[in-house]
Amino acid sequence: MYLPRQFDQPAQATALMREHPFASLVTTDDGGFPCVTHLPLRLEALPGGALRLLGHCARANPQWGHLLQRPLALVSFMGPHAYMSPKVYADLQRVPTWSYVAVQAQVRARVLEGAAAKDALLKQLIADHEPAYADQWRALPEDYTEKMLKAIVAFELDIKDLQCAVKLNQHRPESHAAMYQAYRAGGANEQALADWMQRMGLV
Repeated sequence: MYLPRQFDQPAQATALMREHPFASLVTTDDGGFPCVTHLPLRLEALPGGALRLLGHCARANPQWGHLLQRPLALVSFMGPHAYMSPKVYADLQRVPTWSYVAVQAQVRARVLEGAAAKDALLKQLIADHEPAYADQWRALPEDYTEKMLKAIVAFELDIKDLQCAVKLNQHRPESHAAMYQAYRAGGANEQALADWMQRMGLV
């Protein structure tokens, strides 16, 4: 990740991954060309401060084979992002840019074997996103759930390196008040960036 010093915010990484769990998992195919799957990932904190991501993909997706053959992979999380007009500057000699919050993680993958491990992972994801669905999942016919579990491949992704970019024009404090007002009056992404400006103490 291109990460200028003023936007380097590693302390914000775990919050962003939990708030925006829909990620891009990037591997390389047998020819060395990048392969991307978009999927939700669950962040776990391990003893000693290590971090792990849990997820799954369709068995028909060749990417799980990449993880078996080349376990080192890349995961990217994108938080809120939006255009920033040069109108926020008093100085007219400025240009437009884009504000964003993003995390990039280098991970080492391990494919989980067995229905019990996959079922446990699914129950964790259900607990995160729709706890009320847990009873319905448990009540489904066993032959149906077995078929569903056979159709997926679950994996753990141990985080080996983590970068977090919070690009909110930190190096231009003269623009912060106008930028905040513009984002607060905008749509969902813009308002989320306004919230991040408050979180970072820029306003």
